Amino acid sequence: MRSQRIVLNLRLLLWLPIAAAVAQAQTSRADSAASYIERGASWMEKGEIDRAIADYDLAIAFDSQSSVARYNRGVARQSKGDLAGALEDFNKAIKLNPQYLDAYINRGKLHGDLGASEAAINDFNQAIAINPGDTRAYNNRAAARQRAGDLGAALADVNMAIRLDRRNAEAWSNRCGLRYRRGEYMEALADCDRALKLDARNAYAWNNRGLARQETGDLDGAIADFDRAIALAPRQAGFHGNRGRACLAQGAVDRALEDLNHALTLDPKLAETWSHRGVVWFAKGDLTRAIADYNQALKLNPRLAGAYCSRAGVLLAQGKPAEAKADFPRCRSLGGRPKPAAEALLREMKWRREPK
Repeated sequence: MRSQRIVLNLRLLLWLPIAAAVAQAQTSRADSAASYIERGASWMEKGEIDRAIADYDLAIAFDSQSSVARYNRGVARQSKGDLAGALEDFNKAIKLNPQYLDAYINRGKLHGDLGASEAAINDFNQAIAINPGDTRAYNNRAAARQRAGDLGAALADVNMAIRLDRRNAEAWSNRCGLRYRRGEYMEALADCDRALKLDARNAYAWNNRGLARQETGDLDGAIADFDRAIALAPRQAGFHGNRGRACLAQGAVDRALEDLNHALTLDPKLAETWSHRGVVWFAKGDLTRAIADYNQALKLNPRLAGAYCSRAGVLLAQGKPAEAKADFPRCRSLGGRPKPAAEALLREMKWRREPK
């Protein structure tokens, strides 16, 4: 009996070091992963995205269950333009940690960039459920709702963000942009003024105030605001496009063309910018280029009323009333307003071609 007890005790003693060794190995791998995550974050701060991704790869190799490593690599991939890779990492981070607030917010932003507004809104809903006081979730859900065309719900979200934090410059800037889109230009100006008092380096607030100023007829003020926005964010294509449109309204055709060209170099998917450049070519008397730009605008956005309205006028100038006639009803059905002079010209050309 004594020998049996000794054998049993020996077995216990033999197992204990093995269990301790396994735990020590797991701790060591987790520590290594944490070190690589920390170094990857340091590389990110320095703008060394590839080195950061390499470190996050090593962190995941050491600890495949690290939601932080997956999330951080997703952020790095997203900043590099690898949207598919970023989405894969955010999905995995959320699967590993279903309460990962930042992962939902970043995945929601990514879904928005991919044009998946409903998926983006769902992610921000999840973020708000996790933390109802997070202004980032409301601000970003407002942007997603705006893209989906629900301006009322978007406005409710930015109002909530402002109630939660009245010093949140992003929320004031976002409300300025929404009010501009709702045609509430004076209210938009007041909101952008508030945003800029809180954060004079908010490029979007300068841009949004420029848009509102242009609608009130203050073209000089609008261009000055677009100048500030571009100085803060020179690679934002939309800012260049907006300044180009303001210059065009001022009659500075060559300066407008320069801005619109630069905008399309930065982002060739801006349908309205193609349409505005078409107006420039028309003003310069290059009807062929004008038509080509309107065609490209409508290829990118077949519901762009202004492009139909403007193309109709150019087609008339080219002596093509039959083609122009097809654009006028499209323009009106989408909420556009054809120029009365163009419609009068169409009627006159039609009358001249009718058999007597």
